[in-house]
Amino acid sequence: MKLPGKLPNFKAPAHHTGVTSRVGTWLGITFGLCFVTGLLSHGVQHDWPWPTRPVDLYRVTQGIHVISGVASIPLLLAKLWSVYPKLFERPLVKNLPHALERGSIFVLIGASFFELVTGLFNAAQNYPWSFYFPTAHYAVAWIAIGALLVHIAVKIPVIRRSLEPEPSDRTILSRRAFLRTTALTTGVAVVATAGATVPWLREISVLAWRSPGALPVNRTARAANIVVPPDWRLKVGTKSYSLQELRAMPQTTVELPIACVEGWSQNATWTGVRVADLVGKGDIRVESLEQEGLYRATTLPEAFAQDPLTLLALELDGEELSPDHGHPCRLIAPNRPGVLQTKWVTSLEVL
Repeated sequence: MKLPGKLPNFKAPAHHTGVTSRVGTWLGITFGLCFVTGLLSHGVQHDWPWPTRPVDLYRVTQGIHVISGVASIPLLLAKLWSVYPKLFERPLVKNLPHALERGSIFVLIGASFFELVTGLFNAAQNYPWSFYFPTAHYAVAWIAIGALLVHIAVKIPVIRRSLEPEPSDRTILSRRAFLRTTALTTGVAVVATAGATVPWLREISVLAWRSPGALPVNRTARAANIVVPPDWRLKVGTKSYSLQELRAMPQTTVELPIACVEGWSQNATWTGVRVADLVGKGDIRVESLEQEGLYRATTLPEAFAQDPLTLLALELDGEELSPDHGHPCRLIAPNRPGVLQTKWVTSLEVL
């Protein structure tokens, strides 16, 4: 006779420690990739040293960040399904080490869900919360990775034992079927979304959050309350230039991607004046006509300012910039996050 509140013994193949260890290993890899690439993205946006080459480096690292985050969702759900009976074992706490272990697990679960859910909403540019996403996402990432490392350290002996080969039998085949299903589901989730950053997947990535057509826009001129004055002039130190004067200067055409923190990226052809032809050596403060927002002014490191591919762009794909793409002029530089490719530029100042 079962006692009230007593959970039955779970014998399903999916609840085997071998399944848990293998899915957990996959999840550890995707989580690790997501954490490292997220850390790089945070650093780039906060003036960490970052190279100008290769020009696609940021689009690759940020693409991996979002893709590995997407892959982590089905893996986390599969991992929880394989272990959830143990979460309700009696007694809930056996001793102090056991209490610390269970506490770290619940911290890990909570932080992981927070990171994956908010990251998915950010990729879709949907923010149904009042906190500032980058700060919260960055802080909780450290909590998640710390709890993950503690969990791995505690479970290493179990992981080693459970990954050892076992005799092939019907139950083992059932476990393998669960693992294959988990791997297939993860692959489908990746393929269905990766087209946002992997060009050759765009035709089949049905859940990608950006269309493969014209270059997408995150922030429109209307949303930024941009009003270009009739007498607009670009201020460069003690000098200033009208749009006509900028067009009369030697023009350079380059092909560079816009790679945004949400994970999408797309190549485009830009034409304009090299920033190095306008400013002297040193870091450059780039200011926008936008009056509010954390990125209305950015710092362009000297290595980027002097790079021949860094332009004050006047045209996109052979056409004059539209208001949403930064008219009258915008910054475009190699290997730089989209939020730092300042639009509606009004001044350049050597720091």
